[in-house]
Amino acid sequence: MTDIIVIGAGPAGLTAAVYACRAGKSVLVIEKGGFGGQITYSPKVENFPGNQEISGMELAEQFTDHAIAMGAELTVGTVEKIEEANGIKRVVCDDGETYEAKAVIVATGARHRLLGLDREEDLIGNGISFCAVCDGSFFEGQDVAIVGGGNSALQEAILLSEVCKSVTVIQNLANFTGESKLVDILTKRSNVTCHFNTVVTSLLGADELTGITVKNSESGEESTLAVNGLFVAIGLVPETEAFADVLPLNKWGYADIGEDCKSTVQGIFAAGDCRSKAVRQLTTACADGSVAALAACHYIDEM
Repeated sequence: MTDIIVIGAGPAGLTAAVYACRAGKSVLVIEKGGFGGQITYSPKVENFPGNQEISGMELAEQFTDHAIAMGAELTVGTVEKIEEANGIKRVVCDDGETYEAKAVIVATGARHRLLGLDREEDLIGNGISFCAVCDGSFFEGQDVAIVGGGNSALQEAILLSEVCKSVTVIQNLANFTGESKLVDILTKRSNVTCHFNTVVTSLLGADELTGITVKNSESGEESTLAVNGLFVAIGLVPETEAFADVLPLNKWGYADIGEDCKSTVQGIFAAGDCRSKAVRQLTTACADGSVAALAACHYIDEM
């Protein structure tokens, strides 16, 4: 039996693993995707203390290496549910694998929000992407579009403008919601075009994306854009569906628990972007991880 199981290997989960290991607890981290979480999609991180500038991928590798060096065990799996019997938590994965622990920290973060269009999921990796730093080079010298108007979308668009022939930014509002500094940088790029009050209505192409249809919500005018790539940056959805029995969820699906990261179920904790909070940043995810780990250690020590 493991002392603590951490579900999710983003900054919150890996920080929790480091803190728990340092407290002398055995730790198993279960991750269904890539280790490092959403930070791996950030081309440049400039707000993490101690690193004036670092790529998200590099920072994620540092988090992962640190957790392993401290003694955490990492494995890949998709958790379907958490069961409890006599104070012991059983974490059940979709492949039938089960793990037991004295405490569980849910740090599953959030997934990319989709546009909700026909064949969208089929075209992911075949023209549709969420990460300019990961996939931007595939579209070097080509025409691309990006949907979104927040900081993430603006950063992605700036990066794409450095390698792509043209970048069309599609925002459903009348203006951008990201930082004015990023807006200034983007709008000065000669190969960038911005469409406001506009939504994507359909995806073109059979096996690969060849274009999109867009509609202006004010005029009702529709038009077709020939693009080789479409980057979607319209927010995140919390990955908490599997934990509704052990975590109180708010109407948006986030774990509705306080700064102590404690669930209403003893021995269950939540940390990071899956938790209801006012600020979701790299530093607050790490803070959650440390708080949840220390709370879980205290819970075990008092058993």
